[in-house]
Amino acid sequence: MNLVAIVLAAGRGERAGSGDPKQFRKLGEKPVLARVLEVLCAHPAVSECTAIISDDHRTLFDALVAPEVPASVRTVIGGTERQESVKNGLEAYRGSDATHVLIHDGARPFLSSLLIDRVVDAMKFHDGAVPVLPASDALWRGSGGLLDKTVPRAGILCAQTPQGFSFPAILDAHENHPGSALDDAAIAVWAGMRVAAVRGCPCNEKITTREDFEKAESVESTHPDFRAGQGFDVHRFGTGSSVVLCGIEIPHSHGLVGHSDSDVAMHAIADAIYGAMGERDIGYWFPPNDARWENAPSKDFLRHACELAAEYGYSLSSVDCTIICERPRIGPHVDEMKSSLSASLGIEPRRIGVKATTAERLGAIGREEGIAAMAVAMLKSK
Repeated sequence: MNLVAIVLAAGRGERAGSGDPKQFRKLGEKPVLARVLEVLCAHPAVSECTAIISDDHRTLFDALVAPEVPASVRTVIGGTERQESVKNGLEAYRGSDATHVLIHDGARPFLSSLLIDRVVDAMKFHDGAVPVLPASDALWRGSGGLLDKTVPRAGILCAQTPQGFSFPAILDAHENHPGSALDDAAIAVWAGMRVAAVRGCPCNEKITTREDFEKAESVESTHPDFRAGQGFDVHRFGTGSSVVLCGIEIPHSHGLVGHSDSDVAMHAIADAIYGAMGERDIGYWFPPNDARWENAPSKDFLRHACELAAEYGYSLSSVDCTIICERPRIGPHVDEMKSSLSASLGIEPRRIGVKATTAERLGAIGREEGIAAMAVAMLKSK
């Protein structure tokens, strides 16, 4: 399957209130359209993305969206109607290797990779797939501002996007369809294509009115962005009579060799925090050949990692660290270690996990040649 994605963003969005068209307005840190394209471009099944925009909005796209998305994202000028915009996008892939296409509304910013997965999986067995939600509210017909009669909601489905289709089939359907349609699924069904209904997502709502935008901003502010990172470090034993782990000095027959205090656990945690931000590792920030960090306490490294995360707009939510060694025994010191980490990281001890395991006498750690540590850090946007 060679899957491409078309994002419809040629509308003027006048019902969403004053200012730039809704697809170019910021939701959180990024424009709505950039958020959509970011999710689609990051999905492993999607090979290429194209944004359908108005010719009047090219400057807005270049200034606000292009810096936030991969350079490979293409733009195609849309039409005056949705169907024309879709057709223009499909035509852009005529003669390409595309076998399937996703068509998504640029004003649905809460698209998830899980929802894309459902559509992609269904397309393996059908001509198309559409995410839907069952109608949950009472349905009425009305006339003159008054209720007339109820409409049975059994079997009534509310369609969302992305809608996925066999590329040749949906291109042919669009070229032969005689008039306008509510969405691409309607054109596909008209053409005789078998379109599967997959479970949609309640949060995948479309922004249409000013109230919708206010609701989306509320959702964004109450649903922080989470990032996870992992870290690993190992230090060999050398001369000495104690080791430092999680900021706690523990008597032992040997010390750990390293440029700083060789706190292998804190180093792993710091790398996990850096990793969650997509940053370079601890050796980049504190080079082992820099005399400033000789015998430096590793809590300084943790503090730097947390401060850098704060500059990025993130705070530490939780940390889990596993220390791997045959000796010394870690269990008796866990509570003290958690208190030490709490002071360095600025989070409660209940958000910190410290565990220990042995290497079952296997390998360098099993031969008691050193100590290793693994860590996972979870960050959340402020």
